[in-house]
Amino acid sequence: MEKFVGAATGTSRDKGGTFNGGEGQMDCIDESINTTLYLTMLQKYGLMREHRVEDRATRGWFLGGWPHTTAVISEAAVLGEQGRGRLWAIDSWFLDNGEPPFILPLETWKAGWEPIR
Repeated sequence: MEKFVGAATGTSRDKGGTFNGGEGQMDCIDESINTTLYLTMLQKYGLMREHRVEDRATRGWFLGGWPHTTAVISEAAVLGEQGRGRLWAIDSWFLDNGEPPFILPLETWKAGWEPIR
């Protein structure tokens, strides 16, 4: 989906893990908003049955370093249960346009997780 959108919007050359780098470069806010919108569309059309889209999450507000934001999904509650299941970070910022995002437990992501480079 991101490859199609990137070609249409001029972000197809977006490089992962960067703040700036020219035209079409996206930061983590852009990435998390786009990922949340893609997931919301999948949910709306019934293509996500086991998970629900949640509000985005941010970590590192100055005390812990640079702020960083990610899309979030939760496991759907089992029939008859209230609330939601485990929360997952869906982080595409570290990757080039169109690469599959990292998916990991939100608590691991909030603890400062970054991919090994």
